[in-house]
Amino acid sequence: MRRCSCLLVFTGLLVPVPRSSLSADEFKLEAGFTLLLGGKNLDGWKEASGKKKPLDGKTEAYNGRFKVVEGKLVYDPAVKGDLYIETTREFGKDVHIKFDFKPGPKCNNDLFLRGTKFDIIPGNPENKNVKEGEWYTFEIIITGTKIEHKINGETVRTSNATGKATPFKLRAEFGAIEIKNLRVKE
Repeated sequence: MRRCSCLLVFTGLLVPVPRSSLSADEFKLEAGFTLLLGGKNLDGWKEASGKKKPLDGKTEAYNGRFKVVEGKLVYDPAVKGDLYIETTREFGKDVHIKFDFKPGPKCNNDLFLRGTKFDIIPGNPENKNVKEGEWYTFEIIITGTKIEHKINGETVRTSNATGKATPFKLRAEFGAIEIKNLRVKE
């Protein structure tokens, strides 16, 4: 019996896994990018409201307003409060931040970087093609003082950024949103 079970385990190891069994949304980090949110916890982030407590090793902030769930950062609208988290790193040079997001019901949440604010509100002029419950890719590209915001590769706003280095800040204002694959290239 023992010989048989060892043989089955060994045989199982030799069977190749077909490529089609991999997850359809398996993420691959692009060359030059590093993760800002690893999907397991809030390492590299801190509270941006109040005492600015570091969030290293934690999976949630502000009593669950922000929480890491199954590799995603989830804003829980049941936990009330207009709250912020920000990276411990600051970005003062050319930078490219990219992530995937899925707005939920009544989503009205913001991003801040180098003196600019971007509202994620499905259906507003800059988010006119964004619908609740669907995944999109968001990019912030700063070259010099020019800042470009893109959704699914389409530029939705261009403006000027300050030259001052700032952290990348996320605001949970209203409604739900999920964020994953948050990465940066400097």
